[in-house]
Amino acid sequence: MKLVRNVSFSIALAALAALGGCSSGGAPTTAAPAVAPTSQANAYTGPAPATADVQAFAVSFWNNVRSQNRCGQCHNATSPAQMPNFARSDDVNLAYAQANTVVDLQNPSQSKLVLKVAGGHNCWLADNNACAQILTTWISNWAGAASGTGTKVKLTAPPVRTVGQSINFPASAADFQQTVYPLLWAHCSRCHSPAAAVPQSPYFAAPLDADGSATTAYQNAIAKIDLNTPTNSRFYVRLATESHNCWDVCSNDAAQMLAAIQQFAGMLTPTSIDPALVVSKALLLSDGIVASGNSRFDQNVIAKYEFQTGSGTVAYDTSGVDPAADMTLSGPVTWAGGWGINVAPGGKAQASTGASKKIYDLIESTGEFSIEAWVAPASLNANNSYMVSYSGGDSARNFTLGQTNQNYDFMLRNSLSDLNGMPQLATPDGANVLQAALQHVVLTYDPVNGRRLYVNGQQIPVTDPQAGGTLANWDSSFALVLGNEVSGDRSWSGLIKFVAIHDRALTPAQVLQNYQAGVGQRYFMLFDVSAVTGVPQSYVMFTVSQYDSYSYLF
Repeated sequence: MKLVRNVSFSIALAALAALGGCSSGGAPTTAAPAVAPTSQANAYTGPAPATADVQAFAVSFWNNVRSQNRCGQCHNATSPAQMPNFARSDDVNLAYAQANTVVDLQNPSQSKLVLKVAGGHNCWLADNNACAQILTTWISNWAGAASGTGTKVKLTAPPVRTVGQSINFPASAADFQQTVYPLLWAHCSRCHSPAAAVPQSPYFAAPLDADGSATTAYQNAIAKIDLNTPTNSRFYVRLATESHNCWDVCSNDAAQMLAAIQQFAGMLTPTSIDPALVVSKALLLSDGIVASGNSRFDQNVIAKYEFQTGSGTVAYDTSGVDPAADMTLSGPVTWAGGWGINVAPGGKAQASTGASKKIYDLIESTGEFSIEAWVAPASLNANNSYMVSYSGGDSARNFTLGQTNQNYDFMLRNSLSDLNGMPQLATPDGANVLQAALQHVVLTYDPVNGRRLYVNGQQIPVTDPQAGGTLANWDSSFALVLGNEVSGDRSWSGLIKFVAIHDRALTPAQVLQNYQAGVGQRYFMLFDVSAVTGVPQSYVMFTVSQYDSYSYLF
């Protein structure tokens, strides 16, 4: 269910699932071996790895951190020989012993090494969190390669917090109808109304219902209003920062909308929870345990964008595969809450051609690949709009994930296509596969099966006329770009929460696994029900994510 943001959460209990004790357990994560180590470290001439675990350490972690521009600059065996010297290059076995003092293979994101770098210790990038994410990937790869199984997230007891009062949306639309609705009806009904020439959901500017109330519009508007922090309301943000269909001066229109939302919120009285309900203790989202990885299949990822930075103009490639194809945000691109970017017309995120070349190099060596993205298109009316493209302009590309109205398009250059990747493979006309909602989209290609498309874990029944081709005619000078074409004339609008490029074609089972793993800022939340069960440390656990800047997903 999707809930409007609130200060804290609790659950009303109809049935209980108890977790006795919290010292271990949790959802498994699938770790993956590193695809390609950094080339910046000197060739190793020391003793051979003594065990299989040392070899896994060397391939997945040590080869990446021992270079001079990373941990090897200090934590080496020569100068300054700073302890723990886990990045020493003279003896992998001694480095392995030291690394085990600063990593947690059961919970990589909580490793001492990761937390130290996240806190600002010698990150080699401009964003400490990006370095921490990459280190977590390398440690997870080591753990997975050594054990052959996934790791587990360690559960810990949350703080005990009693449920308090909150502002809730009233059942009646009367207050909304007096405050916010007049602005929506006057200025948004030409699109966001079922009576519009081209109706666009949600219908928060619908005409009054037969009984004279604005109930239909109200129900569609709730998800766009934040009663506790009105400046977070989508109605305000769209005008203030995205200049979306302003009717006069955007700053003035935004102030007018904000005043109406504040007036609406001010008419409401904070309420206590119904005493007839049996409830758990309350939690803040930050009280949850980060569901790092959460069972994703990432074994062959060569570029990955999780958009966790939240500020600035760089979206970091956190795949851990060098060179990092970091992207520069340009034009009207803003950071979304819960990890992601919002792309408005004219905006894009683009990597350099030099860094993008690793995609060419690694995919050329396998002859197959996958594009994986979590996207939420802003409109169902779009033509030649590109979400993910590895290309050189609007007439030459290696691959592209695009949108044509309610169809996803897959353009691919191979030996059976033209240089623009045509003919394209698309979801069926009339099937309305693409929706203006968050969707998991995967495109795969291999020379045996050709192109395949998956949406929300399910393969779309379309046949590729280009099966059997090769990728030998790809161009290594192209750049990877999101939300547009490199030439800037194939603009797409919407939310991008995750993008990954794999140098293998994902299987249907792996696609489904990654869809079920979900996306974004995800937490395991343990709701304390000890007072109800009489059993100490008994909890009901939910996986919770910040769905976007305005709502949560349980």
